[in-house]
Amino acid sequence: MAKRMFSGIQPSGNLHIGNYFGAIRPWVALQEQYEGIFCIVNLHAITVVQPPEDLRNWTRELAAWYLASGIDPQRSIIFVQSHVPPHAELGWILQCVAHFGELARMTQFKSKAEDREVVLAGLFTYPTLMAADILLYQTELVPVGEDQRQHVELTRDLADRFNHQYAPVFTLPQLYTPPEGARIMALDDPHKKMSKSSPSDASRIHLLDSPEQIVEKIAHAVTDSGREIRFDRETKPGVSNLLEIYAAATGKEMAEIEAHFAGQGYGTLKREVADALIAELAPVQDRFRQLMRENDLLDHLLAEGAQKAQAIAAETLRRVKDAIGLL
Repeated sequence: MAKRMFSGIQPSGNLHIGNYFGAIRPWVALQEQYEGIFCIVNLHAITVVQPPEDLRNWTRELAAWYLASGIDPQRSIIFVQSHVPPHAELGWILQCVAHFGELARMTQFKSKAEDREVVLAGLFTYPTLMAADILLYQTELVPVGEDQRQHVELTRDLADRFNHQYAPVFTLPQLYTPPEGARIMALDDPHKKMSKSSPSDASRIHLLDSPEQIVEKIAHAVTDSGREIRFDRETKPGVSNLLEIYAAATGKEMAEIEAHFAGQGYGTLKREVADALIAELAPVQDRFRQLMRENDLLDHLLAEGAQKAQAIAAETLRRVKDAIGLL
């Protein structure tokens, strides 16, 4: 039986190339080695108030992006988190395993709660729901960004604590950070990770941006003083970010890319980065648009995925309840 991996993205609209190169495309590659379980984590999304109609639309859109990018529903399970009730149920149980201090130390919570007048309790307990997502499927590999490392480490701690306190139910997952394209930074500030929460649309390239928009955004991307094109995150963060995008879009090694651009100017670099992105995204965009015209097919695939996920999750939850003593 193939080893199992689990990951997910919140349906909050406007996916960008950081999501694609840093998450979805590495999942596609990992399908060759692992049984993939890919969730649309809509329960996580409501830790911030969402317009209901937008949340429905974004959920379908994210499913379409998963499929358009190459996730194969014959080899992997694609489903919506709220369609599988054991996620919420195990999330509560793990709240009763986690310590308040552990959750209070989560840097993601601190950064997201910092400037808000009202902080929902769900944002504080977010990591226990994420732990439930992972542990329900006896997950062995969790491909996530570096910013989620602390959450996966907490997941391991909670699994280990439960296994020792009650019974050995959970597999301890291993974190996997995809090396290629895992650190796509903002175009207007290469010291910050590309994010859809940034107020500036020019900071990111959306997966549905037109070729003209891509050319314009790359043309205005921050570079560096000097003229040399080489990869150095410390001294040349802007140029390095463009080189990383080019590497992700073309699949070429950085040494080959540096040799290719030796003696060239930043204008040439930006033109070729834009061309590479347009070529990479065009077929994915076409497939996405086709899928979005087939709502019945999307709903059928999500229902089928939820049924498969439920069968696995329910068995883990049964063992958890039995270990704790819940009738």
